[in-house]
Parts: sequence; structure tokens; C-alpha cells
Amino acid sequence: MRVSPVLRTALTSAMLVGLLGGCHWFNKDSELYTAETRPLEVPPDLDRPAIDAAMKMPPTASANAPSAPNAASATAGAATPIGFTVPGERDAIFAKVGEALAATEGLTVASRAQLLGTYDVSYGGSNFLVRVTKVDAGVYISAVDPRGLPAAGEAPQQLIAALRTALGG
Repeated sequence: MRVSPVLRTALTSAMLVGLLGGCHWFNKDSELYTAETRPLEVPPDLDRPAIDAAMKMPPTASANAPSAPNAASATAGAATPIGFTVPGERDAIFAKVGEALAATEGLTVASRAQLLGTYDVSYGGSNFLVRVTKVDAGVYISAVDPRGLPAAGEAPQQLIAALRTALGG
């Protein structure tokens, strides 16, 4: 009579458990088993949410955008945003910016992303983004580098000045 390997393993395991008694080491009379159980202790720091500065979200660039045009921003260096605010809805202003960019001599639009509110442009030997962002006072139009930092150089300043004239900002 042939016994399958699975059945043979099951029978052998059952006999070993029966012979060794398995759980007799941990019965209630053993010193390894204690009937009294201590309640779970949670460290005081883990029972409430953390409120330290490490858990705060950093401010976004659009939240830091100025709500009104700043005369110093057109002449300042890379640390100061280059941009202006116009009243209106973001999508309508995005379309107007696209029309103004198309009419600008010497400018090439490499790509546009309406969902992100950006135009990737090449102008005056510089490559940068023209960003259209919704703010409390309307729509903020700015020039930023691909990392999202204010664009540096004369070309972004000239383009933003031309867009401000075209859009009445």
C-alpha cells in the first residue's frame, strides 16, 4: 500500500505533537505563564499628534506671491520675484498671456501646460517659465526658472514688462 508524501507528513506531525504534548510547557501551572497581564503602556509622546515645526508644511511659492505690482521687483536680482498681478480668472488670463507671447518678437514657446499654468519659453537667449497663478487679488504672472525660483537676467525682466503692458497690469 502506497501512502502519499503529504499524508505521510501529516501523520508524522500528528504523532510528534501527541508524543511531545506541545503546549504542556505553557500551561497555567508553569512559571513561564503568568495569569496577570500588565496593561499596554503607551509613551506620553505617542498618544497625541505631534505639533512641532517638523510636521508643518512649507509655504508654497503661490502663497508668497505679492498681491500688487512692486516697482523694485523689475530691477532687483534673482532673489526677488519678477511679476505682476492682474484682475480676472486664471484660465482667461492664461489664454491672454498665450496670445501676448505669440505676438512677442523673438520669443519661442517650447511648451505650455494650462493645468500647471506655465509656458516654457525661450527669449533673449534665456530659457525660463512664464507662470500664471491664482492669488487673492486676481492672477499673478511671473517669470521663474525650471526649479520654480525667480528667473534671473534681463530677458525675463523685459518679457514680464512687455506682458504687463499687453495685459494692462
